[in-house]
Amino acid sequence: MTTQRTAYRSAILHSIDDPHEVGLENSFEFFEDGVLVVENGHIIDLGPAEAVLARQPDSLAVTEYQHKLITAGFIDTHIHYPQTGMIASYGEQLLDWLENYTFPEELKFKNPVYARQVANIFLNELASNGTTTALVFGTVHKESVDVFFEEAQKRQLRMIAGKVLMDRNAPDYLTDTPESGYQDSKALIEKWHKTDRLLYAVTPRFAPTSTDEQLATVGQLLEEYPDVYMHTHLSENKKEIDWVLELFPDRDTYLDVYDHYKLLKKRAVFAHGIHLTDCECQRLAESGSAISFCPTSNLFLGSGLFNLPKMEHHGVRVGMGTDVGAGTSFSLLQTMSEGYKVLQLQQQKLHPFKSLYLATLGGAKALYLDDKIGNLEPGKEADFVVLDLHATPLMSFRMQQAKTLEEQLFVLMSLGDDRTVSKTFVYGEKAYDVEAPTEPEMVTKKKAS
Repeated sequence: MTTQRTAYRSAILHSIDDPHEVGLENSFEFFEDGVLVVENGHIIDLGPAEAVLARQPDSLAVTEYQHKLITAGFIDTHIHYPQTGMIASYGEQLLDWLENYTFPEELKFKNPVYARQVANIFLNELASNGTTTALVFGTVHKESVDVFFEEAQKRQLRMIAGKVLMDRNAPDYLTDTPESGYQDSKALIEKWHKTDRLLYAVTPRFAPTSTDEQLATVGQLLEEYPDVYMHTHLSENKKEIDWVLELFPDRDTYLDVYDHYKLLKKRAVFAHGIHLTDCECQRLAESGSAISFCPTSNLFLGSGLFNLPKMEHHGVRVGMGTDVGAGTSFSLLQTMSEGYKVLQLQQQKLHPFKSLYLATLGGAKALYLDDKIGNLEPGKEADFVVLDLHATPLMSFRMQQAKTLEEQLFVLMSLGDDRTVSKTFVYGEKAYDVEAPTEPEMVTKKKAS
């Protein structure tokens, strides 16, 4: 972490509230010529360049970015790091896909050397796509989580992760027991939760792969450590839902299984939530639980279309997730694009300001981290991304036709991917730089601005 005060001058855009709650025009701040000031890993000033520079010392170093847009680092509310090596696996729906691709790959993570290799590839991909925080599945192996946290800690990342709990309906080589899962999770919580910027998520894979006894231990862990996260899957696939109701005949709905074991709470995040009843949505909202909207995965596996307006109606917290490896891209820009299409297929609209909110501040609120991350307000941790408005010839040409800010943002969201990310900053430090030699950074002193 750099203690020196530094500043970045560019167009700056960030979300300040949910467009559904406050209206589009009140949901963001935009500075056509803005300055962001960082010190000790935190944002200490933000606003129009002239005003910010007037209140900063003459010695302030200012880095200027031409034809760029600074926004908050992206927040991925559901992703599997062990599935990095099997992204883009052909031809299955959820349950067969798990059996044929996922489980054999996850076996490899018993080896910490392999796990560390993949963790670094995974974290590099996040950085190059502008993602600065993620809620991450490990595997059933305790080693997979230790290695992941070690590598995330080196990079000063705010990451949330957990060991998968799975004691049935999975290959023997990938199952634990209620007792071993409890003890491993407890040890990992004690070691990693709130260490530097790291946080722990108790992580039952999904209801079908845990017995009643194991789900009871999840509830026990959440009671013993009330500020940890709970991360699992919910109502992704119709066959999955039927299977859950067969396995738990005493429960009324899929969500009721988790509710019975006291897994609904603040900092509980359920991936997908495609096929939910109104009563389930109401219960999620009442408990403060959140849903992760994962459009690329839902389309890739043919799972269904997420009903965002339904969640908004019930007041459910929603973030956006890539769900790699069923998801087909680490890029939350591409994920926003697919989210737009998912809503289009339901004769609904996803406005670009709402997309930006879901990928930044909405994700932070889903994770109860909006006091620390999610936008560029002074006092927040300095996680931000510099986007190149002319990253490709097509994007550059299209931007010349864009007449409004929302049109520019929609172009970024529709045509953008990792090529759009020029630089990623984590806790005030540059974590990724596309290193374009033709566009060197312009560093000046304040008085020369």
